[in-house]
Amino acid sequence: MTANSPADVLVELEDAVATCPLDRCARILSGIMQLLTSSRDRPQELLANVVDGVLLRLTERVEASALIELSTAVAELAVAPQKTVQRLASHHDPKVACPVLLRSRSLSTADLKRIAASSGERQQRAIAARAPIDPPVIETLIEGGFRSVCIALIANTEARFSDAAYAALVGKCLTDDELTKALALRPDTPDAIMRKLLSASPAPTSGTGPKATVSLQAVPAAPIVPKLPCAAAYASARPEIVALNRIGKLNDSTVNRFAIRGETANLVTALSVLSGAPIEIVEHVMTDDDCEGLVMACRASRLNWQTTLAILGNRCGRRLSFAERERAQHIFETLLLSTSQWTVRWGEIAANATESSREHRGAKMGISR
Repeated sequence: MTANSPADVLVELEDAVATCPLDRCARILSGIMQLLTSSRDRPQELLANVVDGVLLRLTERVEASALIELSTAVAELAVAPQKTVQRLASHHDPKVACPVLLRSRSLSTADLKRIAASSGERQQRAIAARAPIDPPVIETLIEGGFRSVCIALIANTEARFSDAAYAALVGKCLTDDELTKALALRPDTPDAIMRKLLSASPAPTSGTGPKATVSLQAVPAAPIVPKLPCAAAYASARPEIVALNRIGKLNDSTVNRFAIRGETANLVTALSVLSGAPIEIVEHVMTDDDCEGLVMACRASRLNWQTTLAILGNRCGRRLSFAERERAQHIFETLLLSTSQWTVRWGEIAANATESSREHRGAKMGISR
């Protein structure tokens, strides 16, 4: 009796799967999943290749719940059945596709580009969160146009943007403040891109005119002078801020919201109330080129690092470089609360703020004369 070749055996097995009852298909799939995930001592690549054809047959005959389990399992494999992974990644159901799109190392750049160009928003977000992710895939995702996908890409610290990707993102920022803020707060956004974000404004368009294009040519950076609220704005904000503090709701969440929304009068007043420092001192540290004073004011206010970072990152006309952010965090983590409170209320920061205020008043009087 002549033994069948391995190829013939696989063909017979695939044919058997194609005609077996559905409940048996589910049991076979479960058994293969167990074999793949527990075979640490077997040659992974050989095993993946052997079961790939059988799995493809099974994916046609089992329920979506079984496919979700399969996708979750193979997404974690260092070596997975490649054709099966490709089919799962291209599945119309996001619950099936997303596990492998997010984590599987068996998907090539070409696979991801193809799927990114033709899939829905949830699948694209999963691809955008991959770490790492290649520039050609990033460019395809940005072209797709979903804002949530662009936000996910910007939040992915493993994503490395090409010039073309930055150009496309800056173009989208022209009409999207949230996207602009996310890109501006990303630590490794190049200075040339920051200058484009700060100087760009929506160009007038007509129904027949060409779409606005964005050049990445470096443009001169005009200095931006932070505009602080007037005294009346602080007076208006203070009653509510004091009331919030009295009932224990002037906390990190509230102050963080003030910073992100750009509510400067509320933010400055809140820091003044929490730290015990006068408004003039808080204004001084908010506009100082060196972030150390503002970090001290936040520490004196008993705010956490995430809120402090939000305040530092949302100052008008100011942006932390990566090195400045590292320095600010070091200052925040090593400062004693008592030292911070003394410094912003009576120490060097308070003295500098007072002197600056006197010079400003003197300049105004000189002009009035």
